[in-house]
Amino acid sequence: MAEVTEPYNTAKRDFLVKIQESSQKKWEEAKLFEVDAPSEGETVEKFFGNFPYPYMNGLLHLGHAFSLSKLEFASAYHRLSGKRVLFPQAFHLTGMPIKACADKLKGEIERAQAPEEAKPVVAVVAKAPTERDDPSKFTGKKSKAAAKTGPGNTQWEIMRMSGIPEEDIPKFADAKHWLQYFPPLAVRDIKAMGCGVDWRRSFVTTDLNKYYDSFIQWQFWTLYSKGKIVKDKRYSVYSPKDGQPCADHDRATGEGVGPQEYTLVKMKVLELRGILAALEGQGDVFLMAATLRPETMYGQTNAWVRPSDPKNPDSEVGKYAAFRAKNGEIFVLTARAARNMCFQDLTPENGVAEKLLDLTGEDLLGLPLRSPRATHERIYVLPLLTIKMDKGTGVVTSVPSDSPDDYAALQDLVKKPKLRELYSITDEMVLPYQVIPIIDIPGLGDLAAVKLCTDLKVQSQNDTEKLAKAKAECYRRGFDSGVMLVGTYAGKPVKEAKDLEKADLIRAGDAVPYAEPENPVRSRSDDDCVVALTDQWYIIYGEEEWRAAAQSCLEQMHWYDASGPSGDSITKGQFEHTLGWLNQWACSRSFGLGTLLPWDPEYLIESLSDSTIYMAYYTVAHLLHEGDMYAVRSGPVDVRDLTNEVWNYIFLGGELPRDTPIPRDLLARARREFEFWYPFDLRVSGKDLIQNHLTFALYTHVALWGPDKWPRSFRCNGHLQLNNAKMSKSTGNFKTMEQAILEYGADAMRIGLANAGDTMDDANFEHDTANQAILKLYRQVEWAEEVLAATQGMRDGPPATFWDRVFENEINAAVHRTKAAYDDMNFRDVVLAGWYALSNARDAYLVACAVEGLNRELILRFVEVAALLVAPIAPHTSEYIWGDVLKREGLILTAGWPAAPQPDFVLQEAYRYVEKMKKPIKDGFEKAAGGSAGKKGQPAVPASPVAHAHIHVVDRFGGWKARALQVLAGLYDASLPDCFPAKPNETVLSAVAGEPELTALPPKQLRPTVFPFVAYKTKQAKEGGKEVLSVKLPFDEAQVLEASTGYILRALQELKGLQSITIHKLAFDELATAGDERVRAALPGEPVIVFTA
Repeated sequence: MAEVTEPYNTAKRDFLVKIQESSQKKWEEAKLFEVDAPSEGETVEKFFGNFPYPYMNGLLHLGHAFSLSKLEFASAYHRLSGKRVLFPQAFHLTGMPIKACADKLKGEIERAQAPEEAKPVVAVVAKAPTERDDPSKFTGKKSKAAAKTGPGNTQWEIMRMSGIPEEDIPKFADAKHWLQYFPPLAVRDIKAMGCGVDWRRSFVTTDLNKYYDSFIQWQFWTLYSKGKIVKDKRYSVYSPKDGQPCADHDRATGEGVGPQEYTLVKMKVLELRGILAALEGQGDVFLMAATLRPETMYGQTNAWVRPSDPKNPDSEVGKYAAFRAKNGEIFVLTARAARNMCFQDLTPENGVAEKLLDLTGEDLLGLPLRSPRATHERIYVLPLLTIKMDKGTGVVTSVPSDSPDDYAALQDLVKKPKLRELYSITDEMVLPYQVIPIIDIPGLGDLAAVKLCTDLKVQSQNDTEKLAKAKAECYRRGFDSGVMLVGTYAGKPVKEAKDLEKADLIRAGDAVPYAEPENPVRSRSDDDCVVALTDQWYIIYGEEEWRAAAQSCLEQMHWYDASGPSGDSITKGQFEHTLGWLNQWACSRSFGLGTLLPWDPEYLIESLSDSTIYMAYYTVAHLLHEGDMYAVRSGPVDVRDLTNEVWNYIFLGGELPRDTPIPRDLLARARREFEFWYPFDLRVSGKDLIQNHLTFALYTHVALWGPDKWPRSFRCNGHLQLNNAKMSKSTGNFKTMEQAILEYGADAMRIGLANAGDTMDDANFEHDTANQAILKLYRQVEWAEEVLAATQGMRDGPPATFWDRVFENEINAAVHRTKAAYDDMNFRDVVLAGWYALSNARDAYLVACAVEGLNRELILRFVEVAALLVAPIAPHTSEYIWGDVLKREGLILTAGWPAAPQPDFVLQEAYRYVEKMKKPIKDGFEKAAGGSAGKKGQPAVPASPVAHAHIHVVDRFGGWKARALQVLAGLYDASLPDCFPAKPNETVLSAVAGEPELTALPPKQLRPTVFPFVAYKTKQAKEGGKEVLSVKLPFDEAQVLEASTGYILRALQELKGLQSITIHKLAFDELATAGDERVRAALPGEPVIVFTA
C-alpha cells in the first residue's frame, strides 16, 4: 500500500488528542459514569436517557454518532447540573441481516469467486490533496473491476470497504463471528467519543445473552397473557428466499412498506381463440382485474390490457401468462402478480405458480368477457398504454363513469378509428358501450369522471397532469360523499358499500382477495419480496383500546420540537399518523438470530419486537451479568431462576416468590433500581424509527405499565449528511465514527455534530466546522494558560468600569442562554451562545480594556464559566482547563452548573448598540475619505482627508413614534404569551395614522413605515419589559458612546487616519433648528455621524 501522508500539520489536533486520552483516563479511574439507584430514604434527582441499540453488522458511522450525540450532550448537561444520570448502551444482533450477509459471503467463497470476481480490489488510501482534490470530500480508489461491477457488488467487497483485513474476511462466513467481532469495536468507538456510558449495564440481544433472552421471554409471556398476541393467517411482506416474513430491519430497501390489498375480479373469457385455444378443456379461463373499488363494478364497459412494446421486446411491458389456480381455474395476469398470488392460498400448491402459457397483450385484445356486476352480458378487452406492469395484475377493469383515466382512454378509441384499427379492435367492441351512471356525488352528479374531464378540458389519455388531478378529486369526493345508485346497496354511502360489495363478490366466487407490497421491497438476502398469507403470531397493534392508551401516552410526553401557543410538534404528529395506520404486526420468524417464542418454540421473535422495553432491562442488567455483555461469566443469579414470577416482582410490583433461590436483598435492589430509574426521561432516535420501533415501544409500555412508568419524551432527528451530500459508501462520501475521531479528535467532532442541526430535517456535518473547531479549542487552551499566567498585572477588585460591567453581564447572559438551549436540546444554539457569542464578548473586552487593563476576577470567572458551558459538548478540553489550567478540585463533569444572576437587559442593549455602531462608523469614514461618484444628476464627491468622527445623538423619540410607544405601553401585558394582544401593529397604526408626519404619506406607505418600528419595539419589550417602551432609550446613548470611543477606535484600527470620536447630545426639540441639516435626521439608537478633517 502507498505510504500514508498527512494532508496538513496535525500538531494542534494531536495536542487535543492527548488531552482527550488523559481526561478519559480520569473519568474511568473515578468510575464517573457508573451510577446506581440511591439507598432507601435518599432523595436524588435523576435523568435516564437512552438510544436505540445499533445493529451490529458493521462499524458505527458518523450518522450513529450524530444521533448518539444528542443523548450524550443531554446526559452530560444533566450530570453537570447535579442530577444522577444513567446512560446505558447495548447492541442488537437479532434478525436476518447478519445471517444473510454471512450466508452471502459463504456462497461467494464456496463458488470460488474470490479473489478475482468476488473480491474486486478496492484500496482506500489516505493521500495529500492536490490542486484537483477537494479535501472536504472523502473518496476511495477502486480498481477497474470494482468500477465496472459497481459498489458493493459482493459481500467480500463490502467487508473490505468497511476496513476488515482481507485475511479476516473468510471468518465472517460464520454468523457467530459477527456477533463477537463488532460489539467490542462499537464499545471502543463510543468510549473514544467520550460518551458517559455505564458499561456495566451493556448487553447483546439474542440467546447469546441468556439473561436478556429470559427477559424477552417474560415480556412476550406477559403480552400473550394480556391478549396482545394472537395467531392468525394474515398478509405479510414476505421473502420467498428466506421462507419467512421480511420485517423492516430485514430489508435492504422498502422500509415501512406494507401490503396493499386488492380485489381481483374474475372476468371470464367467453371464446378461447388464437394462442389461447391451447387452454381449451383445461378449465375456465379468467382475466384477473385488480381493483381498489369493487363497488364500481356495475359501471364496467370493457377491460384493459397493455400491448407489448415493439421498441423494447425484452421488457416486461405487455407480458402476461396463464397460471393454474385452485378449483381447476386458470388465471391470466402478469408473472409478478402470480408470484405474489401463489403465496396467498390461490394456487394448488403454496409457493408454486404453475405457468401454462405465455401471452402478450396483443393475444388478449378483442377477447369477449363476462364480468361480474357488469350491465352488459359481453364486454371486450381493449388496449390501454398507461397500465403499470409493476402494480396490480396488468389487467384493469374499465368504469368510465367514475374513472377519468378510463373515460379519456375509451373516448380516444371512440373518436379515433385509426387507433382501433391499429390494435384490430372492431367498432362493435367499442361504439355500443355508453357510460353507465352508478354513483351520485354532490357537485359532480352521476357521471363524475365525465364532468371532471369536461371541466378540465382533458383532450386524451395523454393529458396526464389533468387526469391525475381529476382522478384525485373524483376518488376523494366519491368515497367521502358518494351514494350508490344501483345494486344491492343502492342508497348507501360509497364508504359503506365498498367493503360490502367486496365481501359479496368473494363469497359468490366472482372475485378473490389479493395483496402485494405497496412499493418494491428487497430483503437483505437479496430477494424481491412478495405478500404472503402467513400463519403467524401477531401483536395486535391498532386494537382500539390499546391504541387509545398509546395516544394518551403521547399527550403526556414532552416534545422538544413543540412550537407556538398550541404546542404543535412535528414529531408528535408523525407518531399520531403512525398510530392511525399501524395494524397487526407479525412478531415471529422461522430463521435468523434471536429469542425463541416461549409458548411456540418453533418460532423466533423478530428483531423489532424484542426491542420495545429493553430500556427497563438496563436498570437491572449490571446486577445480573456484571458488565459482561455476553453474560459468559457466572453472575450472582442462575438464569434458570429468573422465572416469570421473579420478573413480575422486579418490573410489575408482583409478590416476591417464596421459593426463589435468588437472594432477597438482590431482588429488592433490582426492584429499587427499576423503580428509581423508570420511567426513562428521554429516548433519542432517528426519525425513521417513528413508524416502527418507537411506536412499538409506546404500545408495549402502555400494555405493561401504568402512566407513572410511561416514556417522558422522545427526541427525533433527521439523517446526517456529510459536506452537504448524502453519506454513501458507494460514492466514498462516508465516515465511520472511528475515522472521524482519528481525523478531528473527539471534541472537534462533537462540536461538528452539535453544529450540524437539531430539527427533524436532515442535518449536515461540515469538515470545515470540525477543522476550525480544532484550531479554536487549541487556542482556547493556549489563551487560558497565557492569561492565567499574567493575572498578577491585572486590576484587582470587583468589576467597576462600564466595560467590566458589560463583560460580566455578557457572561451572565451566556449562562442563561446556554442553559435554555440545553433545556430545549438545541445544541447548535448551545455552541452559538456558550462558545461563539461568549468568546466574542471576551474578545471585545480585551480590546476595550487594552489601555486600562483587565479585571482579574472577571478573567478568572470567564475561563471557568466558558469551560463549564461547553463541558457537555467538548468535555475533554473543558476537563483539562478545569483541572490542569484552573487547578480546580474534582471533575468538571460534576462541578455543577454555574450560578449567574439574571442579565441586565439594559446593559445588553447598550453592548449590542456599541457593536452595531462600528459598521456605520466604518462605512461612513471610508465613504468620506474615499469620495464617491455622486448620485444621478448630482456632482461627484471628491476624496478628502478626514480624521474626526462627530456622532450626534438625540435624547428621545418624538412625533408619531412617541405616540406609537405610548400606545404599545398601554397594550403591554406580561401575562400574555407574547406580552401583547393580537395584531398590536394594527392598533398602533390606527392611533398614529393622523400624526402630521404620516398624513403626507401615500396610504400604501403607511404600513411599511409603521410596522417595522412596532415589530422592533414589541420584540424588545418581550425580552426587556415595559421599560423599553419609553420615549427614551433604556440607556444613556451619549454616555455609552463616551465610554466606548476608545474601544471603537481600537476595534476599527484598520481605518487609517481616524483619530478621534466626539459625541454631541441634542434634545429632540433642538433638532429642527440644528445648523447642520444632516443632524436633523438623528433618532434614538440611530445617530447621525459627520466626519471632518
